[in-house]
Amino acid sequence: MRSMSSEGLAAAQSKMEQAGVHQIAIDVFSHYYTLLERGATGIIAEADLEPLPEPAHIDRLDVDELVGDEAMAATVVIKLNGGLGTSMGLDGPKSLLEVRDGLSFLDIIVRQVLHLRERSSARLPLLFMNSFRTREATLAALSRYDELAVAGIDLDFVQNREPKLRADDLTPVSWPPDPDLEWCPPGHGDLYTAFTTSGVLDQLLDAGFRYAFVSNSDNLGAIVDARVAGWFASSGAPFASEVCRRTPADRKGGHLAVRRSDGRLVLRETAQTASEDAAKLSDISRHRYCNTNNLWMDLRSLAETLDRTGGVLGLPLIRNQKTVDPRDKSSPDVIQVETAMGAAIEVFEGAQALEVDRARFVPVKSTNDLLVLRSDIYALEEDFGVRGTRPGDAPYVDLDSDFYKLIGDFDARFPKGPPSLSAASSFVVHGDWTFERGVTVVGDMEVDEEGSPGVIAEGTTLVGR
Repeated sequence: MRSMSSEGLAAAQSKMEQAGVHQIAIDVFSHYYTLLERGATGIIAEADLEPLPEPAHIDRLDVDELVGDEAMAATVVIKLNGGLGTSMGLDGPKSLLEVRDGLSFLDIIVRQVLHLRERSSARLPLLFMNSFRTREATLAALSRYDELAVAGIDLDFVQNREPKLRADDLTPVSWPPDPDLEWCPPGHGDLYTAFTTSGVLDQLLDAGFRYAFVSNSDNLGAIVDARVAGWFASSGAPFASEVCRRTPADRKGGHLAVRRSDGRLVLRETAQTASEDAAKLSDISRHRYCNTNNLWMDLRSLAETLDRTGGVLGLPLIRNQKTVDPRDKSSPDVIQVETAMGAAIEVFEGAQALEVDRARFVPVKSTNDLLVLRSDIYALEEDFGVRGTRPGDAPYVDLDSDFYKLIGDFDARFPKGPPSLSAASSFVVHGDWTFERGVTVVGDMEVDEEGSPGVIAEGTTLVGR
């Protein structure tokens, strides 16, 4: 890589200024550019970590009901909503994908919050952190809910954007076929920058809100809970992360650990793991707690920290290398400079972890997850909570990516809905199979490629080991 740090950084800063990006966001980008140019990879070595000790558990919290109610009255709900779901073949906000009973992620989230408002006296504002690619469609969908807005509080704020950098010389990439692809969001760690540059943080503090519960819009288990709100408020902690026990499905996901040098809690993502440490990352008996991205934060503490640091929290760098057009692998290699929202746990002294049940972590990152969520493993209840219908973990699902990865292909192969998975331990499909109505999966079932493309007939029971 040719070193063009001064020219590359100046060109990137100029491009951001011309696009109207806030100066604080430019300062944050410049911080990470400097790290990148110096050769930083963002790798967190296994040798520097200790496994996270057993944290407090949600089922053992002893929270007075009044304390919980008071905390809820001071809480705002924020959903990360910047994703397009391109890995599933979507070209619009992932949150608008239908998931249950004709409702999208966004529909269910809104109804969860409205139901909670009816049950309590809390105002519970709901805000979405959109990207420049998701905002218009999201606000159009929210316009159906006249009762959602809380006076004086915006419905959304927008992630900043930054230039994708050429991998060979760290200059901003040029891509005339689609100039929008020259830009990317800085990862969901931009929450903190966008929160302050948009003015929304001050807006919430001025309106008397003290706490924020933040989660991904594709995790319908992440409902604000009065017990947890009361625990967090009583703890005096500036920041807390909900964690779950890892399952085989979480082997490649981020996990929390303890940094040996100072005892701080840290988040390590897959992209921050060296190849020689991959086995330790995926060892769920060693690193037992996955990051749910359900976060609690004290807004006053956040505002004070951002003010002290000039808006640069210094979250660990994630170096994400891609092609400028993700659909064209022959397009130039670029580096996207990113950070993870949950990594802020290492910034705040006294930050805590709370173990929660799997019911609060139902992410949909692929059509494998979507099949489980749409199946009889879950039910959409009267409060619009999406809850498991059986004890224990959901079954492991792995559909052949050649035929099921994209949502159009996936829907075409389950035209009458998903099979019953309530008696399944795992469901692995090789090859191209279309499943008719009323198929039931039992035990550890693996469908072989032999005979495909083919049809699994209506009413078939597939019995595995």
